[in-house]
Amino acid sequence: MNKTSFDLDGRRVRLYADEAPRILFLQPVDAHDAELLDRQLDAMRGCALPFALAVFEVKDWNRELSPWEAPPVFGKIPFDGGAAETLAFVTDRLLPALRMHLASADPALCLGGYSLAGLFALWAATRTDAFSGVAAASPSVWFPGWIDYARAHPILAGRVYLSLGDREERAKNPVMARVGDCIREQFALLQADHRVTLEWNPGNHFRDSELRTARAFCWVAAQEP
Repeated sequence: MNKTSFDLDGRRVRLYADEAPRILFLQPVDAHDAELLDRQLDAMRGCALPFALAVFEVKDWNRELSPWEAPPVFGKIPFDGGAAETLAFVTDRLLPALRMHLASADPALCLGGYSLAGLFALWAATRTDAFSGVAAASPSVWFPGWIDYARAHPILAGRVYLSLGDREERAKNPVMARVGDCIREQFALLQADHRVTLEWNPGNHFRDSELRTARAFCWVAAQEP
């Protein structure tokens, strides 16, 4: 697997690519996610297709990945609704740069990630049809207003992976405790018109994030024709 990294618009991008990848995974990561990338990549060795994984740095998680403004749900940091800027970076700047690095390859595109990055992927797929797949591992579908938005805005990607830890809906925070009901409704909204799965993992939100993300991406790869 070839590895390269570069800076783009003040973000660090890392690209891991098999020869002639048939699918390109894009994933926003923070410092914690970046520390787990080796384990995630090891878990992705069994993917059904040769792949490339491009991870890009997110410095302000709550601002850059939230689809709209919302008050703090835990701690004191609000959500500032900067997802539109991040999506513009992905479509207008990152994808052209990656196509140059991948030369003649023309892979399918899958956007995914963990937690709020998973929600960002779901939201982004309502705004553009650039992605054939979405890999949303333990996505923050508890986000205020998300389910109402999801009812009115269909996801344009044809393949969607959803997962949740089986203890996540037992959270003490009443907003986050809605995540179980929200993920079930999200799954129901997609069943008629999408190839979709909902996987329940053992544990709470903070268990095995890199392994859950790897499974999400590999499931999408397995659905490609």
